[in-house]
Formats: sequence, C-alpha cells, structure tokens
Amino acid sequence: MTQSTNTAGLSVQMKTYYDRTLLVRALPLLVHAQFGQTRPLSKRNGKTIEFRRFASLAANVTPLTEGATPAGGNLTSSAITATVNQYGDFIEGSDLLDLTAIDPILTETAQLLGEQAGLSTDQVVREILHAGTTVQYANGRTSRGTITTGDNLTVTEVRKAVRTLKNNKARTLPDGTYVAIVAPNTTYTLQSDPEWREAAKYAGSTQLFNGEIGQIYGVRFVETTEAKVFAAEGADPDGTGALGPIDVYSTLVLGADAYGIIPLEGQNLEFIFKPVGSAGSADPLNQRWTSGWKLAFTAKILNDLFMLRIEHAVAN
Repeated sequence: MTQSTNTAGLSVQMKTYYDRTLLVRALPLLVHAQFGQTRPLSKRNGKTIEFRRFASLAANVTPLTEGATPAGGNLTSSAITATVNQYGDFIEGSDLLDLTAIDPILTETAQLLGEQAGLSTDQVVREILHAGTTVQYANGRTSRGTITTGDNLTVTEVRKAVRTLKNNKARTLPDGTYVAIVAPNTTYTLQSDPEWREAAKYAGSTQLFNGEIGQIYGVRFVETTEAKVFAAEGADPDGTGALGPIDVYSTLVLGADAYGIIPLEGQNLEFIFKPVGSAGSADPLNQRWTSGWKLAFTAKILNDLFMLRIEHAVAN
C-alpha cells in the first residue's frame, strides 16, 4: 500500500498523531484561557478584532403623560479592540542523534513542545489578565508593597471578592458560581476551612475545569503552578532588610464574559516537522531536522468590573 506524504515529509497519519500528541500535552496547562469568551478572528480580515459593548439603560420611573410621546433615549456603545500575535518555537536535532538515541526522539520532542506551547499560551493570557485594574489587597492593605507576612488569602477575602463582583453586576457561570485561579501555596490555607468542598465530592454532578480542586462560598477554585507571583514586591517583614521583601501572590476571581480569547482562524496550534534533507543548500550534508509549534491568538479584558485579583501573602 502506498503511503501519502505531506510537503513536510511526514506521512499524513504520522502528522495527525504528532498533532494530537502536541495537543494532549498542551491542553492540561491551559488554565487561564479556559474561562474566556472565544471569538475567532476570520482569516483575511486583518489582525485586529473589535468588540462592541452597549451601556446599560438606567431605570425610568417617570410616569407617562396621557397621549404624549416621551422623549426616549439613545444607545451608548464603546469599542474594545484586540490584535492577534503569532507565537512559536522549534527544536533542532541532528541525523546522528536520530540514529543513536535510545528514546524515540520525534515523540519526545512533540511532547516537550506541547508542554511549551501550553505553558507559553497560558502565560500570555495570564499577563494580559493581570493588566486589570480591579484589585483587592488582603487584610485591608492599601498596596502591593504593604502586603506582609500573615496577609494570607482567607475565606473572608473570598467573600469580599464575591461581594465586589455582585455589586459590579458580574454574571456568574451557568452553575451560579464564580471561579478563582490560585497557586498551590494559596489553597493550603483555604482547604482547612470547614466550609471547603473538595472537587471529588461533586465531580459526579458537575463537569470539572482543568485544575479544579474545590469550592467555597460560591467560588470554584482552579489550581496551577503558573498563577501569578510578584516576586519580592511585598513588604519587608522585620523592617531590617535581612529577610527582604516577601513574594506577593495573586488570585484571580472571574465572572462570566470578563475577558475574551481570540484565535486566528486557520492558525490553531500546529506541529511543524522539517526532516533531514528538507533544507536544500542550507543543509548541504543532510545533517539537521527541526520540530516546532506555531499558533496565532490574543486575549483581551472585556469588562474590568467582572474580574478582580486579590493580592496576598501565603502561609509558610
């Protein structure tokens, strides 16, 4: 049976396998991107997408006058734009490595590149979300630089965040909850509260998010080692400089439609393999191959009031 090959030199079946390997390794790491409103940008329509948001109408409690047409009102809209960027990386290997390696190099590189793609995508979204301006400093502190030892994320801080989102009219997820993205060092304190519910106890009735570990007071918590940490940006605990400023952790608390994820149509996460001999005169002795990934997307905060971050310390 003749096996068809694509222009990169891999069989179609093999490329499908490696694409799948790449995605399997990448998807579990996409924690920050999973709660955004996905709005693909159609190809051949430029690099910028525009979101339009209409302002809510104020209540009108003025009685109508019999037989008289009221003045009426007008719609007010604002535009939010986002521009997609291209991301990617590759690994270069030699023909000798391919011939002498004990492990299957192409499979290993596809797995490593998948992890890198997921990590890179997650960090891009994370940094965009942390440009938000709605901030809650733990324990009544007034700035990041005043956060000190003991200013941990507590149930009280979670309830304050929920109150803020409700007052901002932030919609919940379909199940009536908000979601928080936290670091493992953060959840250590929360999990000792008697109101904490482990995800395993409700997994049978609720579809869990990537990284979901539990919930408390109407907030579902998703844990990731890639949660934002502002290294050495807190206060100096003893004031002498001996310990130095502490790390400040950020917990994102999100309502529905707080931000958008904008992939470019036709450039989803792609695995690209260039075999030995494909480089022509650039590789005259057929010694090198490359394996890489590429995608184009961006993220954008759509409503700052529908999300906030709690900046806090963590327990030792």
